[in-house]
Amino acid sequence: MFVARRSAIRERARRPTDAELDGIPWLPALVGEARERALDALQVGEAEAGDYVCRFGRPVTFWFGLVDGLLKMTNDDSSGPAITFTGVAPGGWFGEGTVLKHEQYRYNIQALRRSLIAGLPVDTFDWLLDHSIGFNRFVMHQLNERLGQFIAAREVDRLTSPDLRVARNLAALFHPLLSPNVGGILRITQQELAYLVGLSRQRVNEALRTLQARGWIRIEYGGLRVLDLQALRAGELD
Repeated sequence: MFVARRSAIRERARRPTDAELDGIPWLPALVGEARERALDALQVGEAEAGDYVCRFGRPVTFWFGLVDGLLKMTNDDSSGPAITFTGVAPGGWFGEGTVLKHEQYRYNIQALRRSLIAGLPVDTFDWLLDHSIGFNRFVMHQLNERLGQFIAAREVDRLTSPDLRVARNLAALFHPLLSPNVGGILRITQQELAYLVGLSRQRVNEALRTLQARGWIRIEYGGLRVLDLQALRAGELD
């Protein structure tokens, strides 16, 4: 199990490369001064496994996105058992609701493996909202999809079938808007998936074998390939 520790991401921050900028899904929506401001303000930094990107109760300073790696979003576990809300896969940006309200985080975001994090300062985020229709549209769609994701997560909590819990969590990681850079294959270990789903690695392995037998996924070296995303989202197991 990874060790939870304070992050030194900002100490390792740098300007993104052109290839890293190409992986930021909302940049193509910006033109002119809006794009220039975003490019000047964007930073990237490496998070080690166990590093916190966001901490419960801390004031928001950046809007964050995942360039590469894997993150999990959990509640504050200081007064009870930890609950994992969702995973964050490459291309996903998160915390826009907290940034919009300029409030403290009500959740933790933690790296499950070495991950590359991008950050846009809050003041630049605010400026883009005031001046860029394209940016506003992206954030609006993001919020709408995030709401649907959390409604689905509440439904997953009520599922008694571990196989379906794994299926629904995988579907969330392959979301075309919230995780646009995953593509057809997700690089994830069974232990990492177990952290996200809240099951043992052995039980996750059984579930994946069941989903593969159904033709919904294919287990490949170092990851999973989705063959039927709709079935993962809404399929039933007899």
